[in-house]
Amino acid sequence: MAQLIELIQSLYRDPMLIKFTFAIVGIITISFLIRFFQYSLTRYLKDSDGRYYARKLVAFLGYLAGFVFITIVFKDRLGGLTVAVGVASAGITFALQEVISSIAGWIAISFGDFYKPGDRVQLGGIKGDVIDIGILRTTVMELGEWVDSDLYTGRIVRIANSFVFKEPVFNYSGDFPFLWDEIKIPVKYGSNPQLAREILDRVLNEVVSEEIVLSAKKYWQKMLKKYLIENAKIEPRVTLFLTDNWMEFTLRYVVNYKQRRSIKDQLFTQILDAFTKTQGQVSIASTTVHLVESPVFDVRLRNDHSHSSL
Repeated sequence: MAQLIELIQSLYRDPMLIKFTFAIVGIITISFLIRFFQYSLTRYLKDSDGRYYARKLVAFLGYLAGFVFITIVFKDRLGGLTVAVGVASAGITFALQEVISSIAGWIAISFGDFYKPGDRVQLGGIKGDVIDIGILRTTVMELGEWVDSDLYTGRIVRIANSFVFKEPVFNYSGDFPFLWDEIKIPVKYGSNPQLAREILDRVLNEVVSEEIVLSAKKYWQKMLKKYLIENAKIEPRVTLFLTDNWMEFTLRYVVNYKQRRSIKDQLFTQILDAFTKTQGQVSIASTTVHLVESPVFDVRLRNDHSHSSL
């Protein structure tokens, strides 16, 4: 027992052990404070964006405080570690190259305006809404795949931040949170093309209201000031193209990136209702197959009996 007490006393007389103990206690305390402040701040913030950024800020400040604390505790030992760190740096860099690339990607995302939480992106072949940006990975709520249109699949995908250096980043909602969309309406030959265009123009301007167009124009003006880009046409329009089978009207319009499906539903519903009320003057075309009647064949069979004599 006396030897055990003496061993413990000798260990506590070791300055390095004391520093390690102090460092561990300090890190645990900082971790507790991070959790405490994150919980306290988010209780008083009702806005989801505010809560998210508050948690991120507290975590970043906590990591910074931990780094500074460890540096202060072991400041007298840092000089001796320089040689060892220099020797090991090459191996560490090779082994952790993906991690280092992801950290560099996080810095690029944070300061390069690639995307932010809440944006709809396509990254690394995955399309979805960004729900979190970590130091190593971006977390995305997936869209599409087996689900038609821009609807959630329910899968949460974590993508390494290093992908921003390897593949294009498609942002559906960055500086311009609108998309140009189109639908094609086939109309039978023999229908009234002027009436069809009038109906399509009216429905398109009712669904894609002036409010939507003005909002898109406001964002587009900001794009013109920020980028070298031509002034595109924002107003909805209807164009006609003649095919071998029908008259094809194309409706082109701008829509908020979250409303593509609902706008298409409204357009198709109102167009069908309006065409039905024309009492056949305008009809939707479809692919039809006509079976041509075969001609009548007159077949006569002749039975020849040949007799041979033995």
